[in-house]
Amino acid sequence: MSEAQVQAAVKSVAEKVAADYKNEVPLFVGVLNGAFMFVSDFLKHYPYDCEVSFVKLSSYRGLTSTGIVQTLLDVSEDIDGRSVVILEDIIDTGRTLKELVLLFSNANVKDFKIASLFYKSDVYNGEYAIDYWGIEIPDKFIVGYGLDYMELGRNLKEVYQLNQKHMINLVLFGKPGAGKGTQAEFLKEKYNLKHISTGDLFRYNMKNNTELGQLAKSYIDNGDLVPDEVTIKMLEDAVEKNADASGFIFDGFPRTAAQAEALDTFLEGRDMKVNATIALEANDEVLIQRLLERGKVSGRSDDQDESKIRNRFDEYNQKTAPLKDYYEAQGKFHSVNGIGAIDEITHRLGKVIEEL
Repeated sequence: MSEAQVQAAVKSVAEKVAADYKNEVPLFVGVLNGAFMFVSDFLKHYPYDCEVSFVKLSSYRGLTSTGIVQTLLDVSEDIDGRSVVILEDIIDTGRTLKELVLLFSNANVKDFKIASLFYKSDVYNGEYAIDYWGIEIPDKFIVGYGLDYMELGRNLKEVYQLNQKHMINLVLFGKPGAGKGTQAEFLKEKYNLKHISTGDLFRYNMKNNTELGQLAKSYIDNGDLVPDEVTIKMLEDAVEKNADASGFIFDGFPRTAAQAEALDTFLEGRDMKVNATIALEANDEVLIQRLLERGKVSGRSDDQDESKIRNRFDEYNQKTAPLKDYYEAQGKFHSVNGIGAIDEITHRLGKVIEEL
């Protein structure tokens, strides 16, 4: 979209809002970072008295009872009895919008409306009314005029659709001994995917004493679980370091439905998604024999004690049952027989991927 098209849309939104609020002084609340250009130009076109403030949200929160989107900057003005209009750069799924509504729902405002420059009606969940918008667009990733791709492009006057290749992102899970690591090696070579193992990420960051590694170690040394937001940040760094990959295999994360939601949020912020989750299924007794044989070579104590192996299986069953439900509800769960020759199992996995 040209600069002229964008400015015409901004002016149109400002005129619609002005028609409703010409007899009072509304408070406009811009959502950072993306809406800063829109707010600036909107105010230039708004002909009446008004006030402006900003709010900033972050999508990395992990396991908290209030959700995934976190408020970093709050509206400082006294908003009791005021008319508040949220100014968003773009509305797509509505996840951020939901948090904004929650933010103002407890405030004693006179009224509360939502204005957005761009609106993806095809993917919006429709939970809240969108009162004003400038341009309705298809579900494509756009950059420019405040909108970024990996923090770049915000300063462009025009708006561009980002050229994207088709990516396949997989979550691979299965019980210990099911062969996830072995199969991930074959799949990443065949489909040019990047294998991201959370175990490997933790070992790398702690071994290299990175900031995230130090943070993870501080929790581990205190006997605490490492918060999900730390793991997500490690995943984020790994994804951004491998921008040329045709997709990713996530191994070891998510382990719970809450973690799966956090992963969806992170990928959504990169205009990506989990395409499929594949579970390698195998009989417990077969896996126990595999692990006991592996233990003779690896020397791992937890592969040499049958009771410890069964405990690991029980933990897997408890944690992945809700995870399976989460992905089945999205139509993304696939079960693959993990018994047989390695190349036979690889072929079964390949059939699932190629159908995508």
